[in-house]
Amino acid sequence: MADRILVVDDEEAIREIVCAILVAAGYICNQAGSGLEALALLNSGEEFELMLSDLMMADLDGIGLLERTKEKFPDMPVVMVTAVHDISVALAAIRNGAYDYLLKPFEREQLLNAVRRSLENRRLKVENRTYQTNLESLVEARTDQLQAAMAELERSYDITLQALGDALDLKDAETEGHSRRVTAFTIAIARAMGVPREQIAVIARGAFLHDIGKMAIPDHILLKPGKLDDDERAIMREHCYRGYQMLKKIPFLAEACEIVYSHQEHFNGSGYPRGLKGREIPLGARIFSVADTLDAIISDRPYRPARSFGEARKEIRDWVGRQFDPEVVEVFLKMPDEIFADLRREINAQTTYPFSNTANAKSAT
Repeated sequence: MADRILVVDDEEAIREIVCAILVAAGYICNQAGSGLEALALLNSGEEFELMLSDLMMADLDGIGLLERTKEKFPDMPVVMVTAVHDISVALAAIRNGAYDYLLKPFEREQLLNAVRRSLENRRLKVENRTYQTNLESLVEARTDQLQAAMAELERSYDITLQALGDALDLKDAETEGHSRRVTAFTIAIARAMGVPREQIAVIARGAFLHDIGKMAIPDHILLKPGKLDDDERAIMREHCYRGYQMLKKIPFLAEACEIVYSHQEHFNGSGYPRGLKGREIPLGARIFSVADTLDAIISDRPYRPARSFGEARKEIRDWVGRQFDPEVVEVFLKMPDEIFADLRREINAQTTYPFSNTANAKSAT
């Protein structure tokens, strides 16, 4: 049976266009012209596999509709549709339970891809809950299927991370490619240190999102071409805490957000924002610190050209015990330049995201 989709928008023309696309793709569509009308339709007993809701509506907006429906209809994913090009709006929707969001205007394939991902996510969640409920009887026969479902669910989460990373790239062009490169470098060092694969996945997400808090920094400071004054520097330093606050309410990023919070800490306690020292700093943040410095040194900057791997190694070695964890640096210094050169080439040549396949990241072997 075809999946039923509820399209909520206070503009009839938009509802008609969206429904026409979805019906042509084989879905069944119902329309609601407001949040209150959608709520009444849902409470009447009509069942829907997915809801597409406009964000800005009178009486009951998209966030309000989401808050009123997420507990009663937990299996129904919600995709927010908005013309507001602001990452904080998207984050607010995701924190409140939305699965995904679309920016107006969108193409037909963007709409259909979002619908397919959402419905697949719903299917996996329903299957996963069924497996868990019947775990004792299914444990031997269904273990492989359960692991596959969880892997797919994790992949759908990483799609959300890609959207957040793309949004940051749009705001701050200097970050473009940097987050992907430093994530790949962090994964490579973590693997060389023998960090378990599950922990590497967490570390990779934290590394990729380390600068997400910059979305909350005013543009006149973030994009200032000259040197920041003391007050501006203090505001810029808030990005660690801002990023932590953005991500901590998203369950699958609960561990990764600690790396975001700590990525500017120094091993001797001279970093910020909390002045953590030694092993008080999460391992992922200690590994990231070396990877981040490596990428900064070997990359071109507006104020200086890229420097060599040898110069990067010397500078990192010089700051052992002060900025960097000696154990991490010891492993890093044993890794050949080719590992990082190859990773940088691969990342710069494509638009894939390294955290989505940590198992295949290059190691020192």
